[in-house]
Amino acid sequence: MAKEKQENELETGVKADESQEMAVEQKEKNSVPKTTKTISASNLLEEFENEQLKKELPEIYVGDTVKVGVKITEGNKERVQPYEGVVIAKRHGGLNQTITVRRIFQGIGVERVFMLHSPQVASLKVERRGKVRRAKLFYLRDRVGKATRVKQRFDR
Repeated sequence: MAKEKQENELETGVKADESQEMAVEQKEKNSVPKTTKTISASNLLEEFENEQLKKELPEIYVGDTVKVGVKITEGNKERVQPYEGVVIAKRHGGLNQTITVRRIFQGIGVERVFMLHSPQVASLKVERRGKVRRAKLFYLRDRVGKATRVKQRFDR
């Protein structure tokens, strides 16, 4: 009697497995056909980043004097404030590209880091090209007065 019971249980288990397999096959038939182009998370991120990039940015080099128009929100009003200074560093690339701009304000050196593709940066204009031989101009932090001047470059 016990043997017959075990055989019945095995048969019902096999039938259940078959019905599950058939259900999976039907779901695959009803699902949307797979496209040849695979959509992965990295592809989605790359596509999104490419949409966010600004198209009309000028060529900026370290040593250039730039005028950055920064959007400032005061209450419900929004205005653009210019920030002019020397580019002392460039970092990263693509959507994360940043520049560090240094200027002297009331006798004190002030540096700001701007993300070039940020919506906070309204405009970017190169006022003059600088002739430098370094990738980073951090040595300008130690200099005062006329020693902080950068020679002008005319060939770019």
